[in-house]
Amino acid sequence: MFSTADRNRFLVLCSLFIVPSLAHAHVGIGQAGGFGQGFSHPLGGLDHLCAMVAVGLWAAQRGGRALWAVPLTFVTVMALGGIIGMAGIGIPFVETGILLSVLLLGVLIAASVRLPLAASIAIVALFAIFHGYAHGAEMPANASGIAYAAGFTFATALLHLCGIGLGIAIQKLATPQFVRFAGAAIVLFSAWLWVG
Repeated sequence: MFSTADRNRFLVLCSLFIVPSLAHAHVGIGQAGGFGQGFSHPLGGLDHLCAMVAVGLWAAQRGGRALWAVPLTFVTVMALGGIIGMAGIGIPFVETGILLSVLLLGVLIAASVRLPLAASIAIVALFAIFHGYAHGAEMPANASGIAYAAGFTFATALLHLCGIGLGIAIQKLATPQFVRFAGAAIVLFSAWLWVG
C-alpha cells in the first residue's frame, strides 16, 4: 500500500513530533500565548505527548469506527477542558489525571483491550478533560484564547495521526504484537513519570 520511501517520510515526520524537550507540561508553570505557543504545549511535555500518541495507537489497534471516533472525541473534549482551564474554573487532580491517562492507555494497548466503542470514547473523554485543562490553564490572560486553543488542538490532532500511522505501519510491516510492546513501553514510561 505504501512505498518504502513513503513509510520512511512518514516515520521521519512522526519523529519530529515525538522528540520534544523532556520538560513536563504542568498547570501554572511557564508562558504560553498564540498559535505557536499553543501548538508547542503538547509537544513540550512527555506526559502529554505520550498520551496523545497512545490515543492514536489504541485507535489503530482497535480499528473500525474507533480509528476516527476515539481521537475525534479526545480532541473535542480536550478543547472543552481547555475552555474550562482558560476560564479559571478549578478541576482537582489534574496532574494525577494526566499521569493516569498515560498509564491506563499504555495498559489498554499492551493488553490489546477491545472495549465497546462507547466505553473507549468515555475513557478518552475523561482523560481529555485533564489534558485540555492543563493546556488552557497555562494560557496568559493577554493571549488570544482562540489562537492558543487552535494551536494545542492542531498539535494534538497531529500527534493522534502519528499514533494512528505508527500503529497501522507496525501492524502492516511487522506484527500486531509490536503495538502491544509499544503499550508496554508506555506503561514503563508512566511508572518513570510517577517516580520522577
